[in-house]
Amino acid sequence: MGDINIEALGWTPEQLLAEAAKAMDKAYVPYSGFKVGAALVDGTGAIHYGCNVENAAYSPGNCAERTALFRAIADGHAPGSFRAIAVTGRTEGPITPCGVCRQVLVELGGPDLPVIMGNDKGDISIMTVAELLPGAFTPARLAEGRKAE
Repeated sequence: MGDINIEALGWTPEQLLAEAAKAMDKAYVPYSGFKVGAALVDGTGAIHYGCNVENAAYSPGNCAERTALFRAIADGHAPGSFRAIAVTGRTEGPITPCGVCRQVLVELGGPDLPVIMGNDKGDISIMTVAELLPGAFTPARLAEGRKAE
């Protein structure tokens, strides 16, 4: 967990996971039945909610974490201005973001963004995005590749 100070955000991990659970209840999951909710804290301390949304064609669906991030960006918040994200689901241990969400989290949230992972049993794990996705492909790496040509 490192030196992540979640309480400095004005929210406890438990409070943020409770907010993520509110979003989870709104998930649209007629195919998998696997509900996930996310609560993203912006620079002002406000919450942006996300839930997973499925589609019969499968690939057009979207995860809770990305829904929260995209919603916050659409609401005018700048990438990198977020303070924490909480994600929860009905899993045996704390739920973790998928690989695609980890990639989006590193670009829109930044490598130091705390990710609070929980479940409906009260289990909690907190890591930074960098801990979840070491060696991430970032915009800086993309720029390096362009310079090589």
